[in-house]
Amino acid sequence: MPPRTHTSHPFIRAAGLGLAAAALGLTLAACSPQNTLNTVTSTGGLNVIQNVRYGPAPRNLMDVYAPKNVHNAPVVLFIHGGSWQNGSKDGHKFVGVSLARAGYITGVMNYRLAPEHRYPEYIQDAAAALRVLRDSATSYGGSPDNLFVMGHSAGGFNAVEVVDNARWLREAGVPVSAVRGVIGVAGPYTYDFRGEPTALAFPVGGNPDDIMPNRHVRPDAPPNLLLVAANDTTVDPYNGVTMNAALKKAGVPSELKVLPGLNHITIIAAMARPLNFLGDTRKQVIDFIETRKLQ
Repeated sequence: MPPRTHTSHPFIRAAGLGLAAAALGLTLAACSPQNTLNTVTSTGGLNVIQNVRYGPAPRNLMDVYAPKNVHNAPVVLFIHGGSWQNGSKDGHKFVGVSLARAGYITGVMNYRLAPEHRYPEYIQDAAAALRVLRDSATSYGGSPDNLFVMGHSAGGFNAVEVVDNARWLREAGVPVSAVRGVIGVAGPYTYDFRGEPTALAFPVGGNPDDIMPNRHVRPDAPPNLLLVAANDTTVDPYNGVTMNAALKKAGVPSELKVLPGLNHITIIAAMARPLNFLGDTRKQVIDFIETRKLQ
């Protein structure tokens, strides 16, 4: 593992839920800890619509988790991590259920993966998914003008980029005023990918100054919540510090929260309601949405 420095702020590597599993003793043979977590996550009492298509590519699918009997509920789009080269919505059922239990219509999306698909294709996927989720919000009991976007790790980059850059929502036909907030969890918002394994997710010869979310924050962006794991050895926590500074400079409301005792994996595992004891992730996310949602 290369050293983490504040000069390059490298995004070192992605991982599964293995570290969280070790901490929790979830070591069932022949079954990944992530699948174990999803297996014990019940969808009882929720409406679950799987594989909602938002585009023509095979991975242009999302699962929607919706509480029953809601009206004008907030709508959240969640984007998984995985170095832009791995990961799946199927591994994040626990996030969809957790947010739906809080009263939110939640779409958990797949996106096209690198190296076949590089920036900005996966960002355009996020915008397209948000457009479809917004268009269908009322059918699930949600409000099309009460949107939030959330992502973990590489998905945190996607979430912040798709909302804070003026280009993507405009191109997808999503009114910027409809997005009430964006939540980045341990995201690599400001690092030099050149020479890193994750360079495969960016254009050949690409310049971080033209790509990183902190380089092009629109002044009318909605509030940002940036959650950082104090013990993160995968994405340098300084990414959150630098992104927060760029938002503040542009006049965008931003909160940077460093969560103690958590690492790159447990910060998202703590979204699962049975794992809230790990840390404050779920509470921070819900408090932010409750504060920023249309009343």
